[in-house]
Amino acid sequence: MKVPISWLREYVDLPAVTAHEIAEKLTAAGLKLESVVSYGHDIKNVVVGEVVSIETLEGFKKPIRHCRVEVGEAAPREIVCGATNFSAGDRVPVALPGAVLPGGFEIASRKTYGRLSDGMICSESELGVAESSPGILVLPEGTPIGADVVELLGLRDDVIELEITPDIGYALSVRGVAREAATAFGSAFADPADVSPPEQGGVPSGTSYPASIADPSACDRFVLRRIRGFDPSAPSPLWLRARLVRAGVRPVSLAVDVTNYVMLELGQPLHAFDAARLTGEIVVRRAEPGETLETLDHVTRALHPEDVLITDASGAISMAGTMGGLNTEISDASTDVVIEAAHFSPSGVARMSRRHNLVSEASKRFERGVDRELPLQASWRAARLLAELGGGTIEPGVTHAEVDVEPVRIAVPSGYPGRVAGIGYDRETVIRRLEQVGCAIESLAGAPSADGLAPGAPGQGPAAGTAATGDPATGGIAAKLAVTGDDMLLVTPPSWRPDLTDPNDLAEEVIRLEGYENLPSILPTAPAGAGLTESQRLRRRVGRALAAAGYVETLAYPFNGGARLRRPAAARRRRATGGRTAGQPAQRGRAADAHHPAARSAQDAGAQRGPGRGRRGDLRDGAGLPALPGRARDRPGAGRRPQADPRGAGLDRVGAAGPAAPGRGRAGRGVRTVRLVGQGTAGRLGGRRAGRPPGGRRGGRHPGGPRGPPRALAPGPLRRAVRR
Repeated sequence: MKVPISWLREYVDLPAVTAHEIAEKLTAAGLKLESVVSYGHDIKNVVVGEVVSIETLEGFKKPIRHCRVEVGEAAPREIVCGATNFSAGDRVPVALPGAVLPGGFEIASRKTYGRLSDGMICSESELGVAESSPGILVLPEGTPIGADVVELLGLRDDVIELEITPDIGYALSVRGVAREAATAFGSAFADPADVSPPEQGGVPSGTSYPASIADPSACDRFVLRRIRGFDPSAPSPLWLRARLVRAGVRPVSLAVDVTNYVMLELGQPLHAFDAARLTGEIVVRRAEPGETLETLDHVTRALHPEDVLITDASGAISMAGTMGGLNTEISDASTDVVIEAAHFSPSGVARMSRRHNLVSEASKRFERGVDRELPLQASWRAARLLAELGGGTIEPGVTHAEVDVEPVRIAVPSGYPGRVAGIGYDRETVIRRLEQVGCAIESLAGAPSADGLAPGAPGQGPAAGTAATGDPATGGIAAKLAVTGDDMLLVTPPSWRPDLTDPNDLAEEVIRLEGYENLPSILPTAPAGAGLTESQRLRRRVGRALAAAGYVETLAYPFNGGARLRRPAAARRRRATGGRTAGQPAQRGRAADAHHPAARSAQDAGAQRGPGRGRRGDLRDGAGLPALPGRARDRPGAGRRPQADPRGAGLDRVGAAGPAAPGRGRAGRGVRTVRLVGQGTAGRLGGRRAGRPPGGRRGGRHPGGPRGPPRALAPGPLRRAVRR
């Protein structure tokens, strides 16, 4: 959603703050900021001029005209221009020499086509008002000569772009963002929807065009207004086109531009039909089997039985809330216009939009939830603009078809928002914040019922009836989310907030407006009795002892396919004999098998690290690994231990049988370290299967097995660390 600041200030009495300060306040209120873009601040020295005379230059491939333009100086300026859509006596914007246009484009006097051009007559695109324009911008008669065009047309503006999440559809309008800005700054808010159509003032009202609702689950309110004598050639005024462009909408024609303008202003999507192309009564219903519709994008769509349609006697004329049909669109000859405003089912529009891969500005709003009370006001606002700008006449009467909808009411304790936030909010603060959102609040006495309402409360709760969004309410969910407590409040959310359905939503609104930054940061208290197990503490002590002694654990991750793991029979035989040849002692552990993929990956990882990072004294490929002479791999059963001495006598034999330590004896010291650690912890390893370290893996293997590498060890003050 792109919101021009000038448009925002029409409905909010904002203080003298910048666009970035407004964006910061909106971000603190929960709206996600995308960007802040400035327009027109680089334009200077562009004034209003009157064309005094025009001379057409001959001999060129395209029309070239030499103009004399009065700009309020001592003498008219001579300007060469290639546009032909203006004549003598027209008021036009003129960029004088030294002027700067959007993009840093500087204007200077120069000779072109054999004449001196002392400035430039500007178009809308050159002023940054439109992406493209057919010719020069002709200003209204009576525009003062010499006036600053930037100030006159309001070209300087800042635009805030917001990312609107699915739960805050009300912010897809200037009205919704203005309400949030007014709350954030504590300023007065003027609701643009606060208009009084004639039918609300007691004026007798008839029917503008016959219409009805055939499926209440698809639509619960349908409004039509009619404008006769509309001039289809009337252009959209510059201020309207400029606002549409700033908001990211391309101007098309007056009728389309007005409906888009009201949608951006109020958040209510509208559609304009050519009344001359309508046949019979308009009916809102679901699609019938085999129906098709050619939409405005010239695509013929096969309709699904669940699609929500606007139809007449000829068939489907519009995909409700998504896109209109081509047969009833406004054309250059349309003088009789019917304005439609409705409240369609959010889920129905969302499913239809995704089913046909057709996303429009209207569908974005309907699927997020539109104010159900807006169709009357929005259609009247659009009808007045069309009559004012297009010269039409509003036909008395309005077509208003609706289905009775029970409003949603939520019972919530006044202390519930504070309980959720972990901070105390008094009753007055909770009521004030909910009223700023637009909620109506009543006090309840007594305990609430299962559906969240106190006994005897007026109306029904959210557990029954039809929700204000047009979809059937889910009472079971509402009952599960009901909250009880002291000082119960009965809250009726506003019609523009269909996302407020349970006490948690109300608590979120209070916390959001009070400021997330004001919530204290408190770590939760750990429950008593929790912590590390004895095995975890033992492992950590051993790890700290080795780390304090200067040892480093080397990690290598062998990513190997199944083909490398399926070794031939010869490799399996080498593994069975410990990978030794004749005359070599048997070695224990998977690291002794140099042909195993895990061993090769560990070798590669160690070789790539180079000297100084664990190469010297590393226990790889069996180098430095202890082995028991004259014995093959020992696989003791579960009922016996390797040695009778639980203090590690077997480790003494392992150390005695270890090979010479390379690299100044660091591997030898590693063996002594393992022995010391084992002596200090062997008594705690009872009860496990013999030959397995505290990980459940077989003795002689690294705890990582094929999933982890061997460790590189270095000496240090081990005894002191172990004692710690």
